[in-house]
Amino acid sequence: MSQTFLVQFITNFQSPPLHPEEMKLISSKEILKNKLFAVTDEVAVDPDGFEIHRQIVRHSGSAVMMPVDDKNRVLLVQQYRLPAKQKMWELPAGRLDPGESPLKAARRELQEETGYKAKNWVKLASFYASPGYVAEKMNLFLALDLTAGQQQLMDDERIELRWFGRKELGDLIRTGKIIDGKTIVGYFLWLDWLKNSPRDTR
Repeated sequence: MSQTFLVQFITNFQSPPLHPEEMKLISSKEILKNKLFAVTDEVAVDPDGFEIHRQIVRHSGSAVMMPVDDKNRVLLVQQYRLPAKQKMWELPAGRLDPGESPLKAARRELQEETGYKAKNWVKLASFYASPGYVAEKMNLFLALDLTAGQQQLMDDERIELRWFGRKELGDLIRTGKIIDGKTIVGYFLWLDWLKNSPRDTR
């Protein structure tokens, strides 16, 4: 599958509408809850009697920020990811607070994790990273026209920052050195956005 086809497919694909009558939730029980997410045990059935039983991670959703400067460099953060058992370079991201819009969360999280503020924001996509059992919708934004400031990290966060050029970032993705899904999605959607942007794309 070519890179151009992949980007066009992600950008243009529209999933068919889902009708509520296709699956009916018949039971839902919360089995775990913490400050970040809840886990529910759920059963749903369709009109033909086909039944699905899943344990689902319920999440309020997240904002993903792709900070790009006037040299077309991308700012990534590095932190230790315990589930992956390694440090990872990735786009900054954070959970939506109750009642918070994705864009408001993006503005807040960008400043907290990187210290930067962005004057202009572009929505690239919303997607589910692992819809088989995680109900977390990720909302991806380009953050442009940046102003530097001070990080506001939480007590359990230790985050390093580094700028990556477009070619370097692409090479790291293609050679498997960057393996974070939202960063890979963001990179290719950004390339597609650059083709149609009136901005300087040097």
